[in-house]
Amino acid sequence: MTDKGKKATRNRSYFIFYVFVVVMFTIIYTVASIQLSDLESGLMPGDRKIPERIVLDEPTPGDVLDKDLNPLVTTVSYYDVFMDPVVVEASLFESKVDSLAVGINNLFHNKSAAEISKQLRAAREKGNRYVKIQKQVTNEQRKLLRALPIFKEGTFKGGIIDGKETSVRKKPKGKLAERTLGYYRKDGDKEIAVGVEGAFHKYLVGTAGKQIQQRLANGWRNTGVIVQESVPGSDVVTTIDSDIQEVAQSELEKQLVTMDAPEGCVIVMEVATGYVRAISNLRRNSDSSYSESFNYAIGRNSPPGSTFKLAALMAALEDGKLTLDTEVNATGEYRFKGSKKSLFDSNYGHGYGKISLKRAFEVSSNVIAPTIHDVYKSNPNQFLLRLEKFGLTKPLGISLSGEPSPKVSRPGSKIWSGISIPYMSIGYELEQTPLQTLNLYNSVANNGRMMQPQFVQEVRNGSKVVRSFPPVALDEKICSMSTINKVKSCLVGVMEDGTGKDLKSVEFKIAGKTGTVKILSKSREFLDRSESEYQASFCGFFPADKPLYSCIVVIYKPKKYIYGAKVSGTVFAAVANKVFASNLKYHDAVNESSEKSNSLPRIKAGNKADASNVLASLGYDHNVEGGGAWIGEVKPNKEIHLVPRKIKSKVVPSVSGMTAKDAVFLLERMGLIVELKGFGKVVYQSIPEGTDLDKGRLIKLTLKNI
Repeated sequence: MTDKGKKATRNRSYFIFYVFVVVMFTIIYTVASIQLSDLESGLMPGDRKIPERIVLDEPTPGDVLDKDLNPLVTTVSYYDVFMDPVVVEASLFESKVDSLAVGINNLFHNKSAAEISKQLRAAREKGNRYVKIQKQVTNEQRKLLRALPIFKEGTFKGGIIDGKETSVRKKPKGKLAERTLGYYRKDGDKEIAVGVEGAFHKYLVGTAGKQIQQRLANGWRNTGVIVQESVPGSDVVTTIDSDIQEVAQSELEKQLVTMDAPEGCVIVMEVATGYVRAISNLRRNSDSSYSESFNYAIGRNSPPGSTFKLAALMAALEDGKLTLDTEVNATGEYRFKGSKKSLFDSNYGHGYGKISLKRAFEVSSNVIAPTIHDVYKSNPNQFLLRLEKFGLTKPLGISLSGEPSPKVSRPGSKIWSGISIPYMSIGYELEQTPLQTLNLYNSVANNGRMMQPQFVQEVRNGSKVVRSFPPVALDEKICSMSTINKVKSCLVGVMEDGTGKDLKSVEFKIAGKTGTVKILSKSREFLDRSESEYQASFCGFFPADKPLYSCIVVIYKPKKYIYGAKVSGTVFAAVANKVFASNLKYHDAVNESSEKSNSLPRIKAGNKADASNVLASLGYDHNVEGGGAWIGEVKPNKEIHLVPRKIKSKVVPSVSGMTAKDAVFLLERMGLIVELKGFGKVVYQSIPEGTDLDKGRLIKLTLKNI
């Protein structure tokens, strides 16, 4: 062999060697990459068949419930469903694809069966392994899909891809107490915790489990193999009474519209427990609608105005400096050393002449300012110590975030002056939240026992109570019973012959106090009456003799009227009257009398068994026609006939005439998501009766008390 031939042979040998080395290193690299990938996915070397990994299985969060265990916030799970038609055996695909298409069409009605079949055939021919079937499918719909031809063979043989779950928090009662219910979310490393959902997130969130995914041609998919079960979150039972909440929110919104006011709030608290039964905060949007975007009731300090005169009066009575019979000279104009402007009474400065201190409180005369000033000017700290005893100088320590400390002027501070005591006595030179103001009135209603306002009663996991939040007394006695009885008589006097006399209830007595605050201008000055803006409030409790609930209403910058009685007191009276009318605690049992009414009762649509049992217990003869569990609305003539309302399983039923309880039960059992507006009985449903049932769809109900 020539040298030239030897050289060519040697070059070929080197080339083959280098190619072999490259191939060998490529194989080693690939194997190493796969093993590292497997280790990261939770697999041990040698276990590999189809690539697998262990991923977290997020738990279902708990619900937020009202006091009667009705859901206020719940979780609805949705699934995005796709198909890999390539993995389906050819004979199975050809024989069953049309039947599958019919089943998909019956469930969703988005495309005809023919269109669906054509789409799946084309995708299979092109090798498309990720065909969209339907997004946001409920779990019930998902189960029905998995029972269809081809899909019932599962992911690996039937091609169904439905493992990706999306959980959405829903509020079945719409915007009811929306800001107080709140939310929890993460923004990077920052946690944003608002309202009940934020404060009780650790109970609601549950514990994540672990499950195995496999890597298929179209990505990582769940295998259904659970390594560790997830633990669902616990339910949080709030103190909210949905019936009272609906009344309070609707009355507040109605008055904000009437008064052309940009914002306001209302709180209803149970006197004996401190449980907040209703809380609404509304702000006007750019389109003139109202929504809850900030919790004014617990989060914004402002001068309380004349509602704070209760604290000033209580301090003077408890310290023995004044009596209710102390005579004061209400001239109508009051001037203090160091003040540039006079203080006037609300009757355009005309005053009330020489009257008792009790009468001055009832008509909300500002003569209280110089009167309190005269008895405390030599020892202002005594007045401040009394406010501390009333719980008015520090936060209430509520479970929800965002409560500020009250702002109270003190000797030695920059804003303290010779007019601080008189202006504080009428609700200026100090700021507090509406809830902090209400808590003093609630303490008076509770005979001096100060309760901590609470928004949650308990945490439950199924039927088991995980944690209870019983009533908490912050102070067993904020003042003497003598002082409590005296100021109660003054609060009743306000309603009987004072600034609240036009708000009397026909059925029961209210005890309360009006308040009107002049808002400082942008330059931090008080302008003339015609140029000023105001905050109107009303705070009190009912019934006056045996208080069950306390309530405060604050409306900011009303345009039509400015005084607390006409602006906020109207909401208070409406809430009190409707709570009274609907609460059995106030009324004798209807069957205590031996005589029965001759007129036949009107029966709302609803559950047949419930209606029949009530009629039987009241002694009314009635006929039950036909079968089924539901009846329509009945307007009896000479006899009572309960006429059945037919409910079909695959169409939306009529819930007209039903109460919210029956309507929500029926519709949610059929898989619909219900949003309520108003109270009373259903007068409108957004999805008409007879419409094909589409589970997971939102239906809005409007209720009216007619």
